[in-house]
Amino acid sequence: MKKIIVPTDFSIQAENALRIAADMARENDGEVYLLHQLDLPLHLANNGSSNLPEAVFFMKLAKEKFDNLMKADFLDGVTVHGDVATGAAFSGIMDTVKRHNADIIVMGSHGADGVKNLFIGSNAEKVVRNSEIPVLIVKDRKERLDVNEFVFATDLDPNSTSALKEADNFARQTNCNLHLLYVNTPGNFLSTRDASAKMQEYLKNVNVEPKDYTIYNDQSVEEGVFNFSKDIKADVIGMATHGRRGLSHFFNGSVSEDVVNHSSLPVITFRIK
Repeated sequence: MKKIIVPTDFSIQAENALRIAADMARENDGEVYLLHQLDLPLHLANNGSSNLPEAVFFMKLAKEKFDNLMKADFLDGVTVHGDVATGAAFSGIMDTVKRHNADIIVMGSHGADGVKNLFIGSNAEKVVRNSEIPVLIVKDRKERLDVNEFVFATDLDPNSTSALKEADNFARQTNCNLHLLYVNTPGNFLSTRDASAKMQEYLKNVNVEPKDYTIYNDQSVEEGVFNFSKDIKADVIGMATHGRRGLSHFFNGSVSEDVVNHSSLPVITFRIK
């Protein structure tokens, strides 16, 4: 993961994401592309000369904040490319990903208020749903992200094996243990024999060898993911996404969305292709 995109709105959550991105860049001899999209109010976005002074003021203010962030001590020794641009945040992020052929997006999360509040309004939801590359969502500040135990939760859908391969690639690059998890619930119960057979079938035609796979019984998938992650002292949780249908169509109902919203651990999402 050599090229890391980090959108920022100058919040503490965005800074937490940038700290982790900086560590990832150091460990992988990579580069960080820090981006702030200044989405000007509609009346300022027009090109009328009467709006120019106020638009210039907002741009200057954003540039000052951006320059100060670029001087942060935790970025020492990291190659950071910075850009302040005007326009919609989502399209700016996607354009930056394509322009630099990026490997991963690292974004800050503002808490458990729903996917639409992860970062700059609904833009995080759009990024997670549409990104062709992995998206790492970070909430709390960590001195560093030491990924030793990585849980990838799956519903064993054969169509999601592309996301498993991406998760395996992430595990290899971070030199961590990949734990494949299937949560067995009362509402969708499988016997141990049937669940094991389904797991073997899921792994049959993919060149992925997780450290282990676990069939974990719990009251809900969300509780199972969290409890298993706690049991093994996981560092990161991985989930698959279905593109424009988003997180809410993985597993059942809004399970993935709930995991992203309520997890205190970083969550990385991989697009099913």
